Amino acid sequence: MQKIVTAEEAVANIKHGATVASAGVIGWVTPDAILKALGARFEKTGSPGDLTFYFPCGTGDAMGIKGMDHVAREGLMKRIVSGSYINPVDPATGKRPELMRLIRENRIEAYSWPIGATMHWLREVARKSPGYITRVGLGTYADPRLGGGKFTEKARDDLIRVIEIDGEELLYYPTWPVDVAILRAASADKYGNLSWEDEPLTTANIALALAAKASGGKVIVQVRRIVETNSRPATANRLPGIFVDQIVVDEDMMMTTDVAYEPAYFGGQRRDLLTLEPPPFSADRIIANRIAAEVRRDELAIYGFGAATDVPLVMAEQGLFAGEAIHDYPATTEHGAYGGIVMPGWQFSANINPDALLDGPTQFDVIDGGLCAFTALSFAEYDSDGVVNVSKFGKANPGAGGFIDIAQNAQRLIFAGTFTTGGLKADVREGKLEILQEGKVRKFVNAAASVTYRVEEGVRKRGQEALIVTERAVFRCAGDGLELIEIAPGIDLHSQVLDLMDFAPVRISDPLPLMDEKHFARTLNEERADA
Repeated sequence: MQKIVTAEEAVANIKHGATVASAGVIGWVTPDAILKALGARFEKTGSPGDLTFYFPCGTGDAMGIKGMDHVAREGLMKRIVSGSYINPVDPATGKRPELMRLIRENRIEAYSWPIGATMHWLREVARKSPGYITRVGLGTYADPRLGGGKFTEKARDDLIRVIEIDGEELLYYPTWPVDVAILRAASADKYGNLSWEDEPLTTANIALALAAKASGGKVIVQVRRIVETNSRPATANRLPGIFVDQIVVDEDMMMTTDVAYEPAYFGGQRRDLLTLEPPPFSADRIIANRIAAEVRRDELAIYGFGAATDVPLVMAEQGLFAGEAIHDYPATTEHGAYGGIVMPGWQFSANINPDALLDGPTQFDVIDGGLCAFTALSFAEYDSDGVVNVSKFGKANPGAGGFIDIAQNAQRLIFAGTFTTGGLKADVREGKLEILQEGKVRKFVNAAASVTYRVEEGVRKRGQEALIVTERAVFRCAGDGLELIEIAPGIDLHSQVLDLMDFAPVRISDPLPLMDEKHFARTLNEERADA
């Protein structure tokens, strides 16, 4: 059987009403050519229609690598289930992704699940289990009593249920068949044996393939090249060709947006850390400086997307990773890269100079097992009941990503973000923080728009330790509320902190310590001179 086909041939037989599953992480390992061909087929012929799309993670960035936005077509997409959604504003057009418009305007059935559930659910499909059962997400927006992950009014089916086993409440995700899985790998031979030798992530690709084949479905894979049969050791072939139906070759596929090919992301070569640009001075940089002081040796740290991802670059600039010392500070993300430097922005998810790579479902075994003891995650809102929200706010509907799994199972947590948002401008003069323009949007609110995690409950019931770090104040999350424990030099306690909160801290340290002045140094040289 000839397995090598064009992208157009690969999508030609996808049927009306099918469930189509694909995996990528932002721009990484995104099978963009195949998703583009599927969208183009619909635009040209009006077929197939009423598809259910299943994306374990936000696939594509909607800009350089469009990913899921290629298939964000009313009529083509009936339903989407995803672990996260991509929300960037395109600087060229000022618009958000088309998929976000369909969700905001209630044009499709949209659901958001925690990524741990989207990864592990595929295993249950593959073994023909009735469903996936977990504690993760109880009491959050994934809980049916708080919405069941429904992101539009059209999303009426209960895809998540609450069940009870031995007196314990659990979330239950029933399975359904996956008809088509669209993967991406690095290379294949003519029989379809797949290798990810120069991809920095595997994500859910293997689990997707097995779920589709167990469902009697089809597996299509996009690769960079075809290699000779038996030219690689068997240990390099992560998915046997018997599980692959069609192969699409895209020799020019980008590694991710703005990165055509960089071996340092998969260990093909080591990059000198001194060549990495440190984060520019900003409010986010101040936050990263402060968080870096909380990172401990020999404690596995996991970083989330957003403000927290500057922390490893700050630590590198401080010389903490010199020589072999980088191995004293093990770091990962929810997507399975271990060691090296976690990267910020649209390069988040893959690490520079990684030591090892796990696939997505296995990484969430690590996370749900509590093996990532320390985490730094971003936050959009924090409310008076100790609820943190990153999943749905304003015009953004990003979902939780791996946030819920990570937050629920780590022991030490830091939530990072600016004190206000929407136009905030800050500077440091003579070692003091000055707010040049206050953000229009408050982040410490009476009631969060979505329940992503109940921090105070974690502190009370699971003995977690949690801090909130902003550019002007640091709070400890206690079981009965927030304690203000540090304030930035130059910041007025009342007008620039308390008056901008919809609720009051339960306690304020007296005397109230100042945040360390070294966190406000514009450059490392300035910090050393002050020392």
